[in-house]
Amino acid sequence: MKIRTSWLLVALVIIAAVGCSRQDYQWGWYEVLPTTPQGMAHLKFLLAGFGLTISMSTISLTASIILGLLVTLPGLARQPWLRAFNRIYVETFRSIPVLVMILWVYYGFPVVIGLALGPFAAGILALTLCDSAFEAEVFRGGIQSIEQGQIEAADSLGLNYYQKMRLVILPQAIRRILPPLGNQFVYMLKMSSLVSVIGLQELTRRANELTVTVYRPLEIYSVLVVEYLLLILAASWMVRRLENRLRVRT
Repeated sequence: MKIRTSWLLVALVIIAAVGCSRQDYQWGWYEVLPTTPQGMAHLKFLLAGFGLTISMSTISLTASIILGLLVTLPGLARQPWLRAFNRIYVETFRSIPVLVMILWVYYGFPVVIGLALGPFAAGILALTLCDSAFEAEVFRGGIQSIEQGQIEAADSLGLNYYQKMRLVILPQAIRRILPPLGNQFVYMLKMSSLVSVIGLQELTRRANELTVTVYRPLEIYSVLVVEYLLLILAASWMVRRLENRLRVRT
């Protein structure tokens, strides 16, 4: 974490030094520096979007994991129609771009089913549907990676399908799929920026609105880049810590 942060700071210093050496652009860093009153106000406005970004990403990931697991189990069944349901669901939602799904849920639901969702709820639903297809594939790969001997041992104990999944297969599979789940959380954090198109006041939307107000796009979007970098580095660090804990316990 310290090494990555150091490289991040070095990169930002180099970019700033190279950019500030240009004479044909009048930099306005005072708009986003905490040393000036307007800069402090603008930073507070930008940072206020962290809460919505983190909460929306966390809720969407949790819901997509649950839904993805429920979609995975029919894909492992012996009945062809259950496996067909799994493939149709996965291929459908994996093929739809996230931005298109966000727009369709937000603008299409009121027309199709008469349900109008706010930007936050529409964003969560769209992200959950798209990500659950990937989560289903992650779970399928993890479950199928469990050795056949483990499954046979569970059968010899007389465990039913539910007990076998809960007590034997899933605990081992979760340890193996934790890195892909961590990648999906990072992916969710980045994809949450697309919800800004329907008006949610998260990080990207606030940066867009401030850019229109003060018209300093390069300075404001540079702050936005740093915000997402720090957020994703922190998320990656937490996932690695969790991986290490599970590795020690095993």
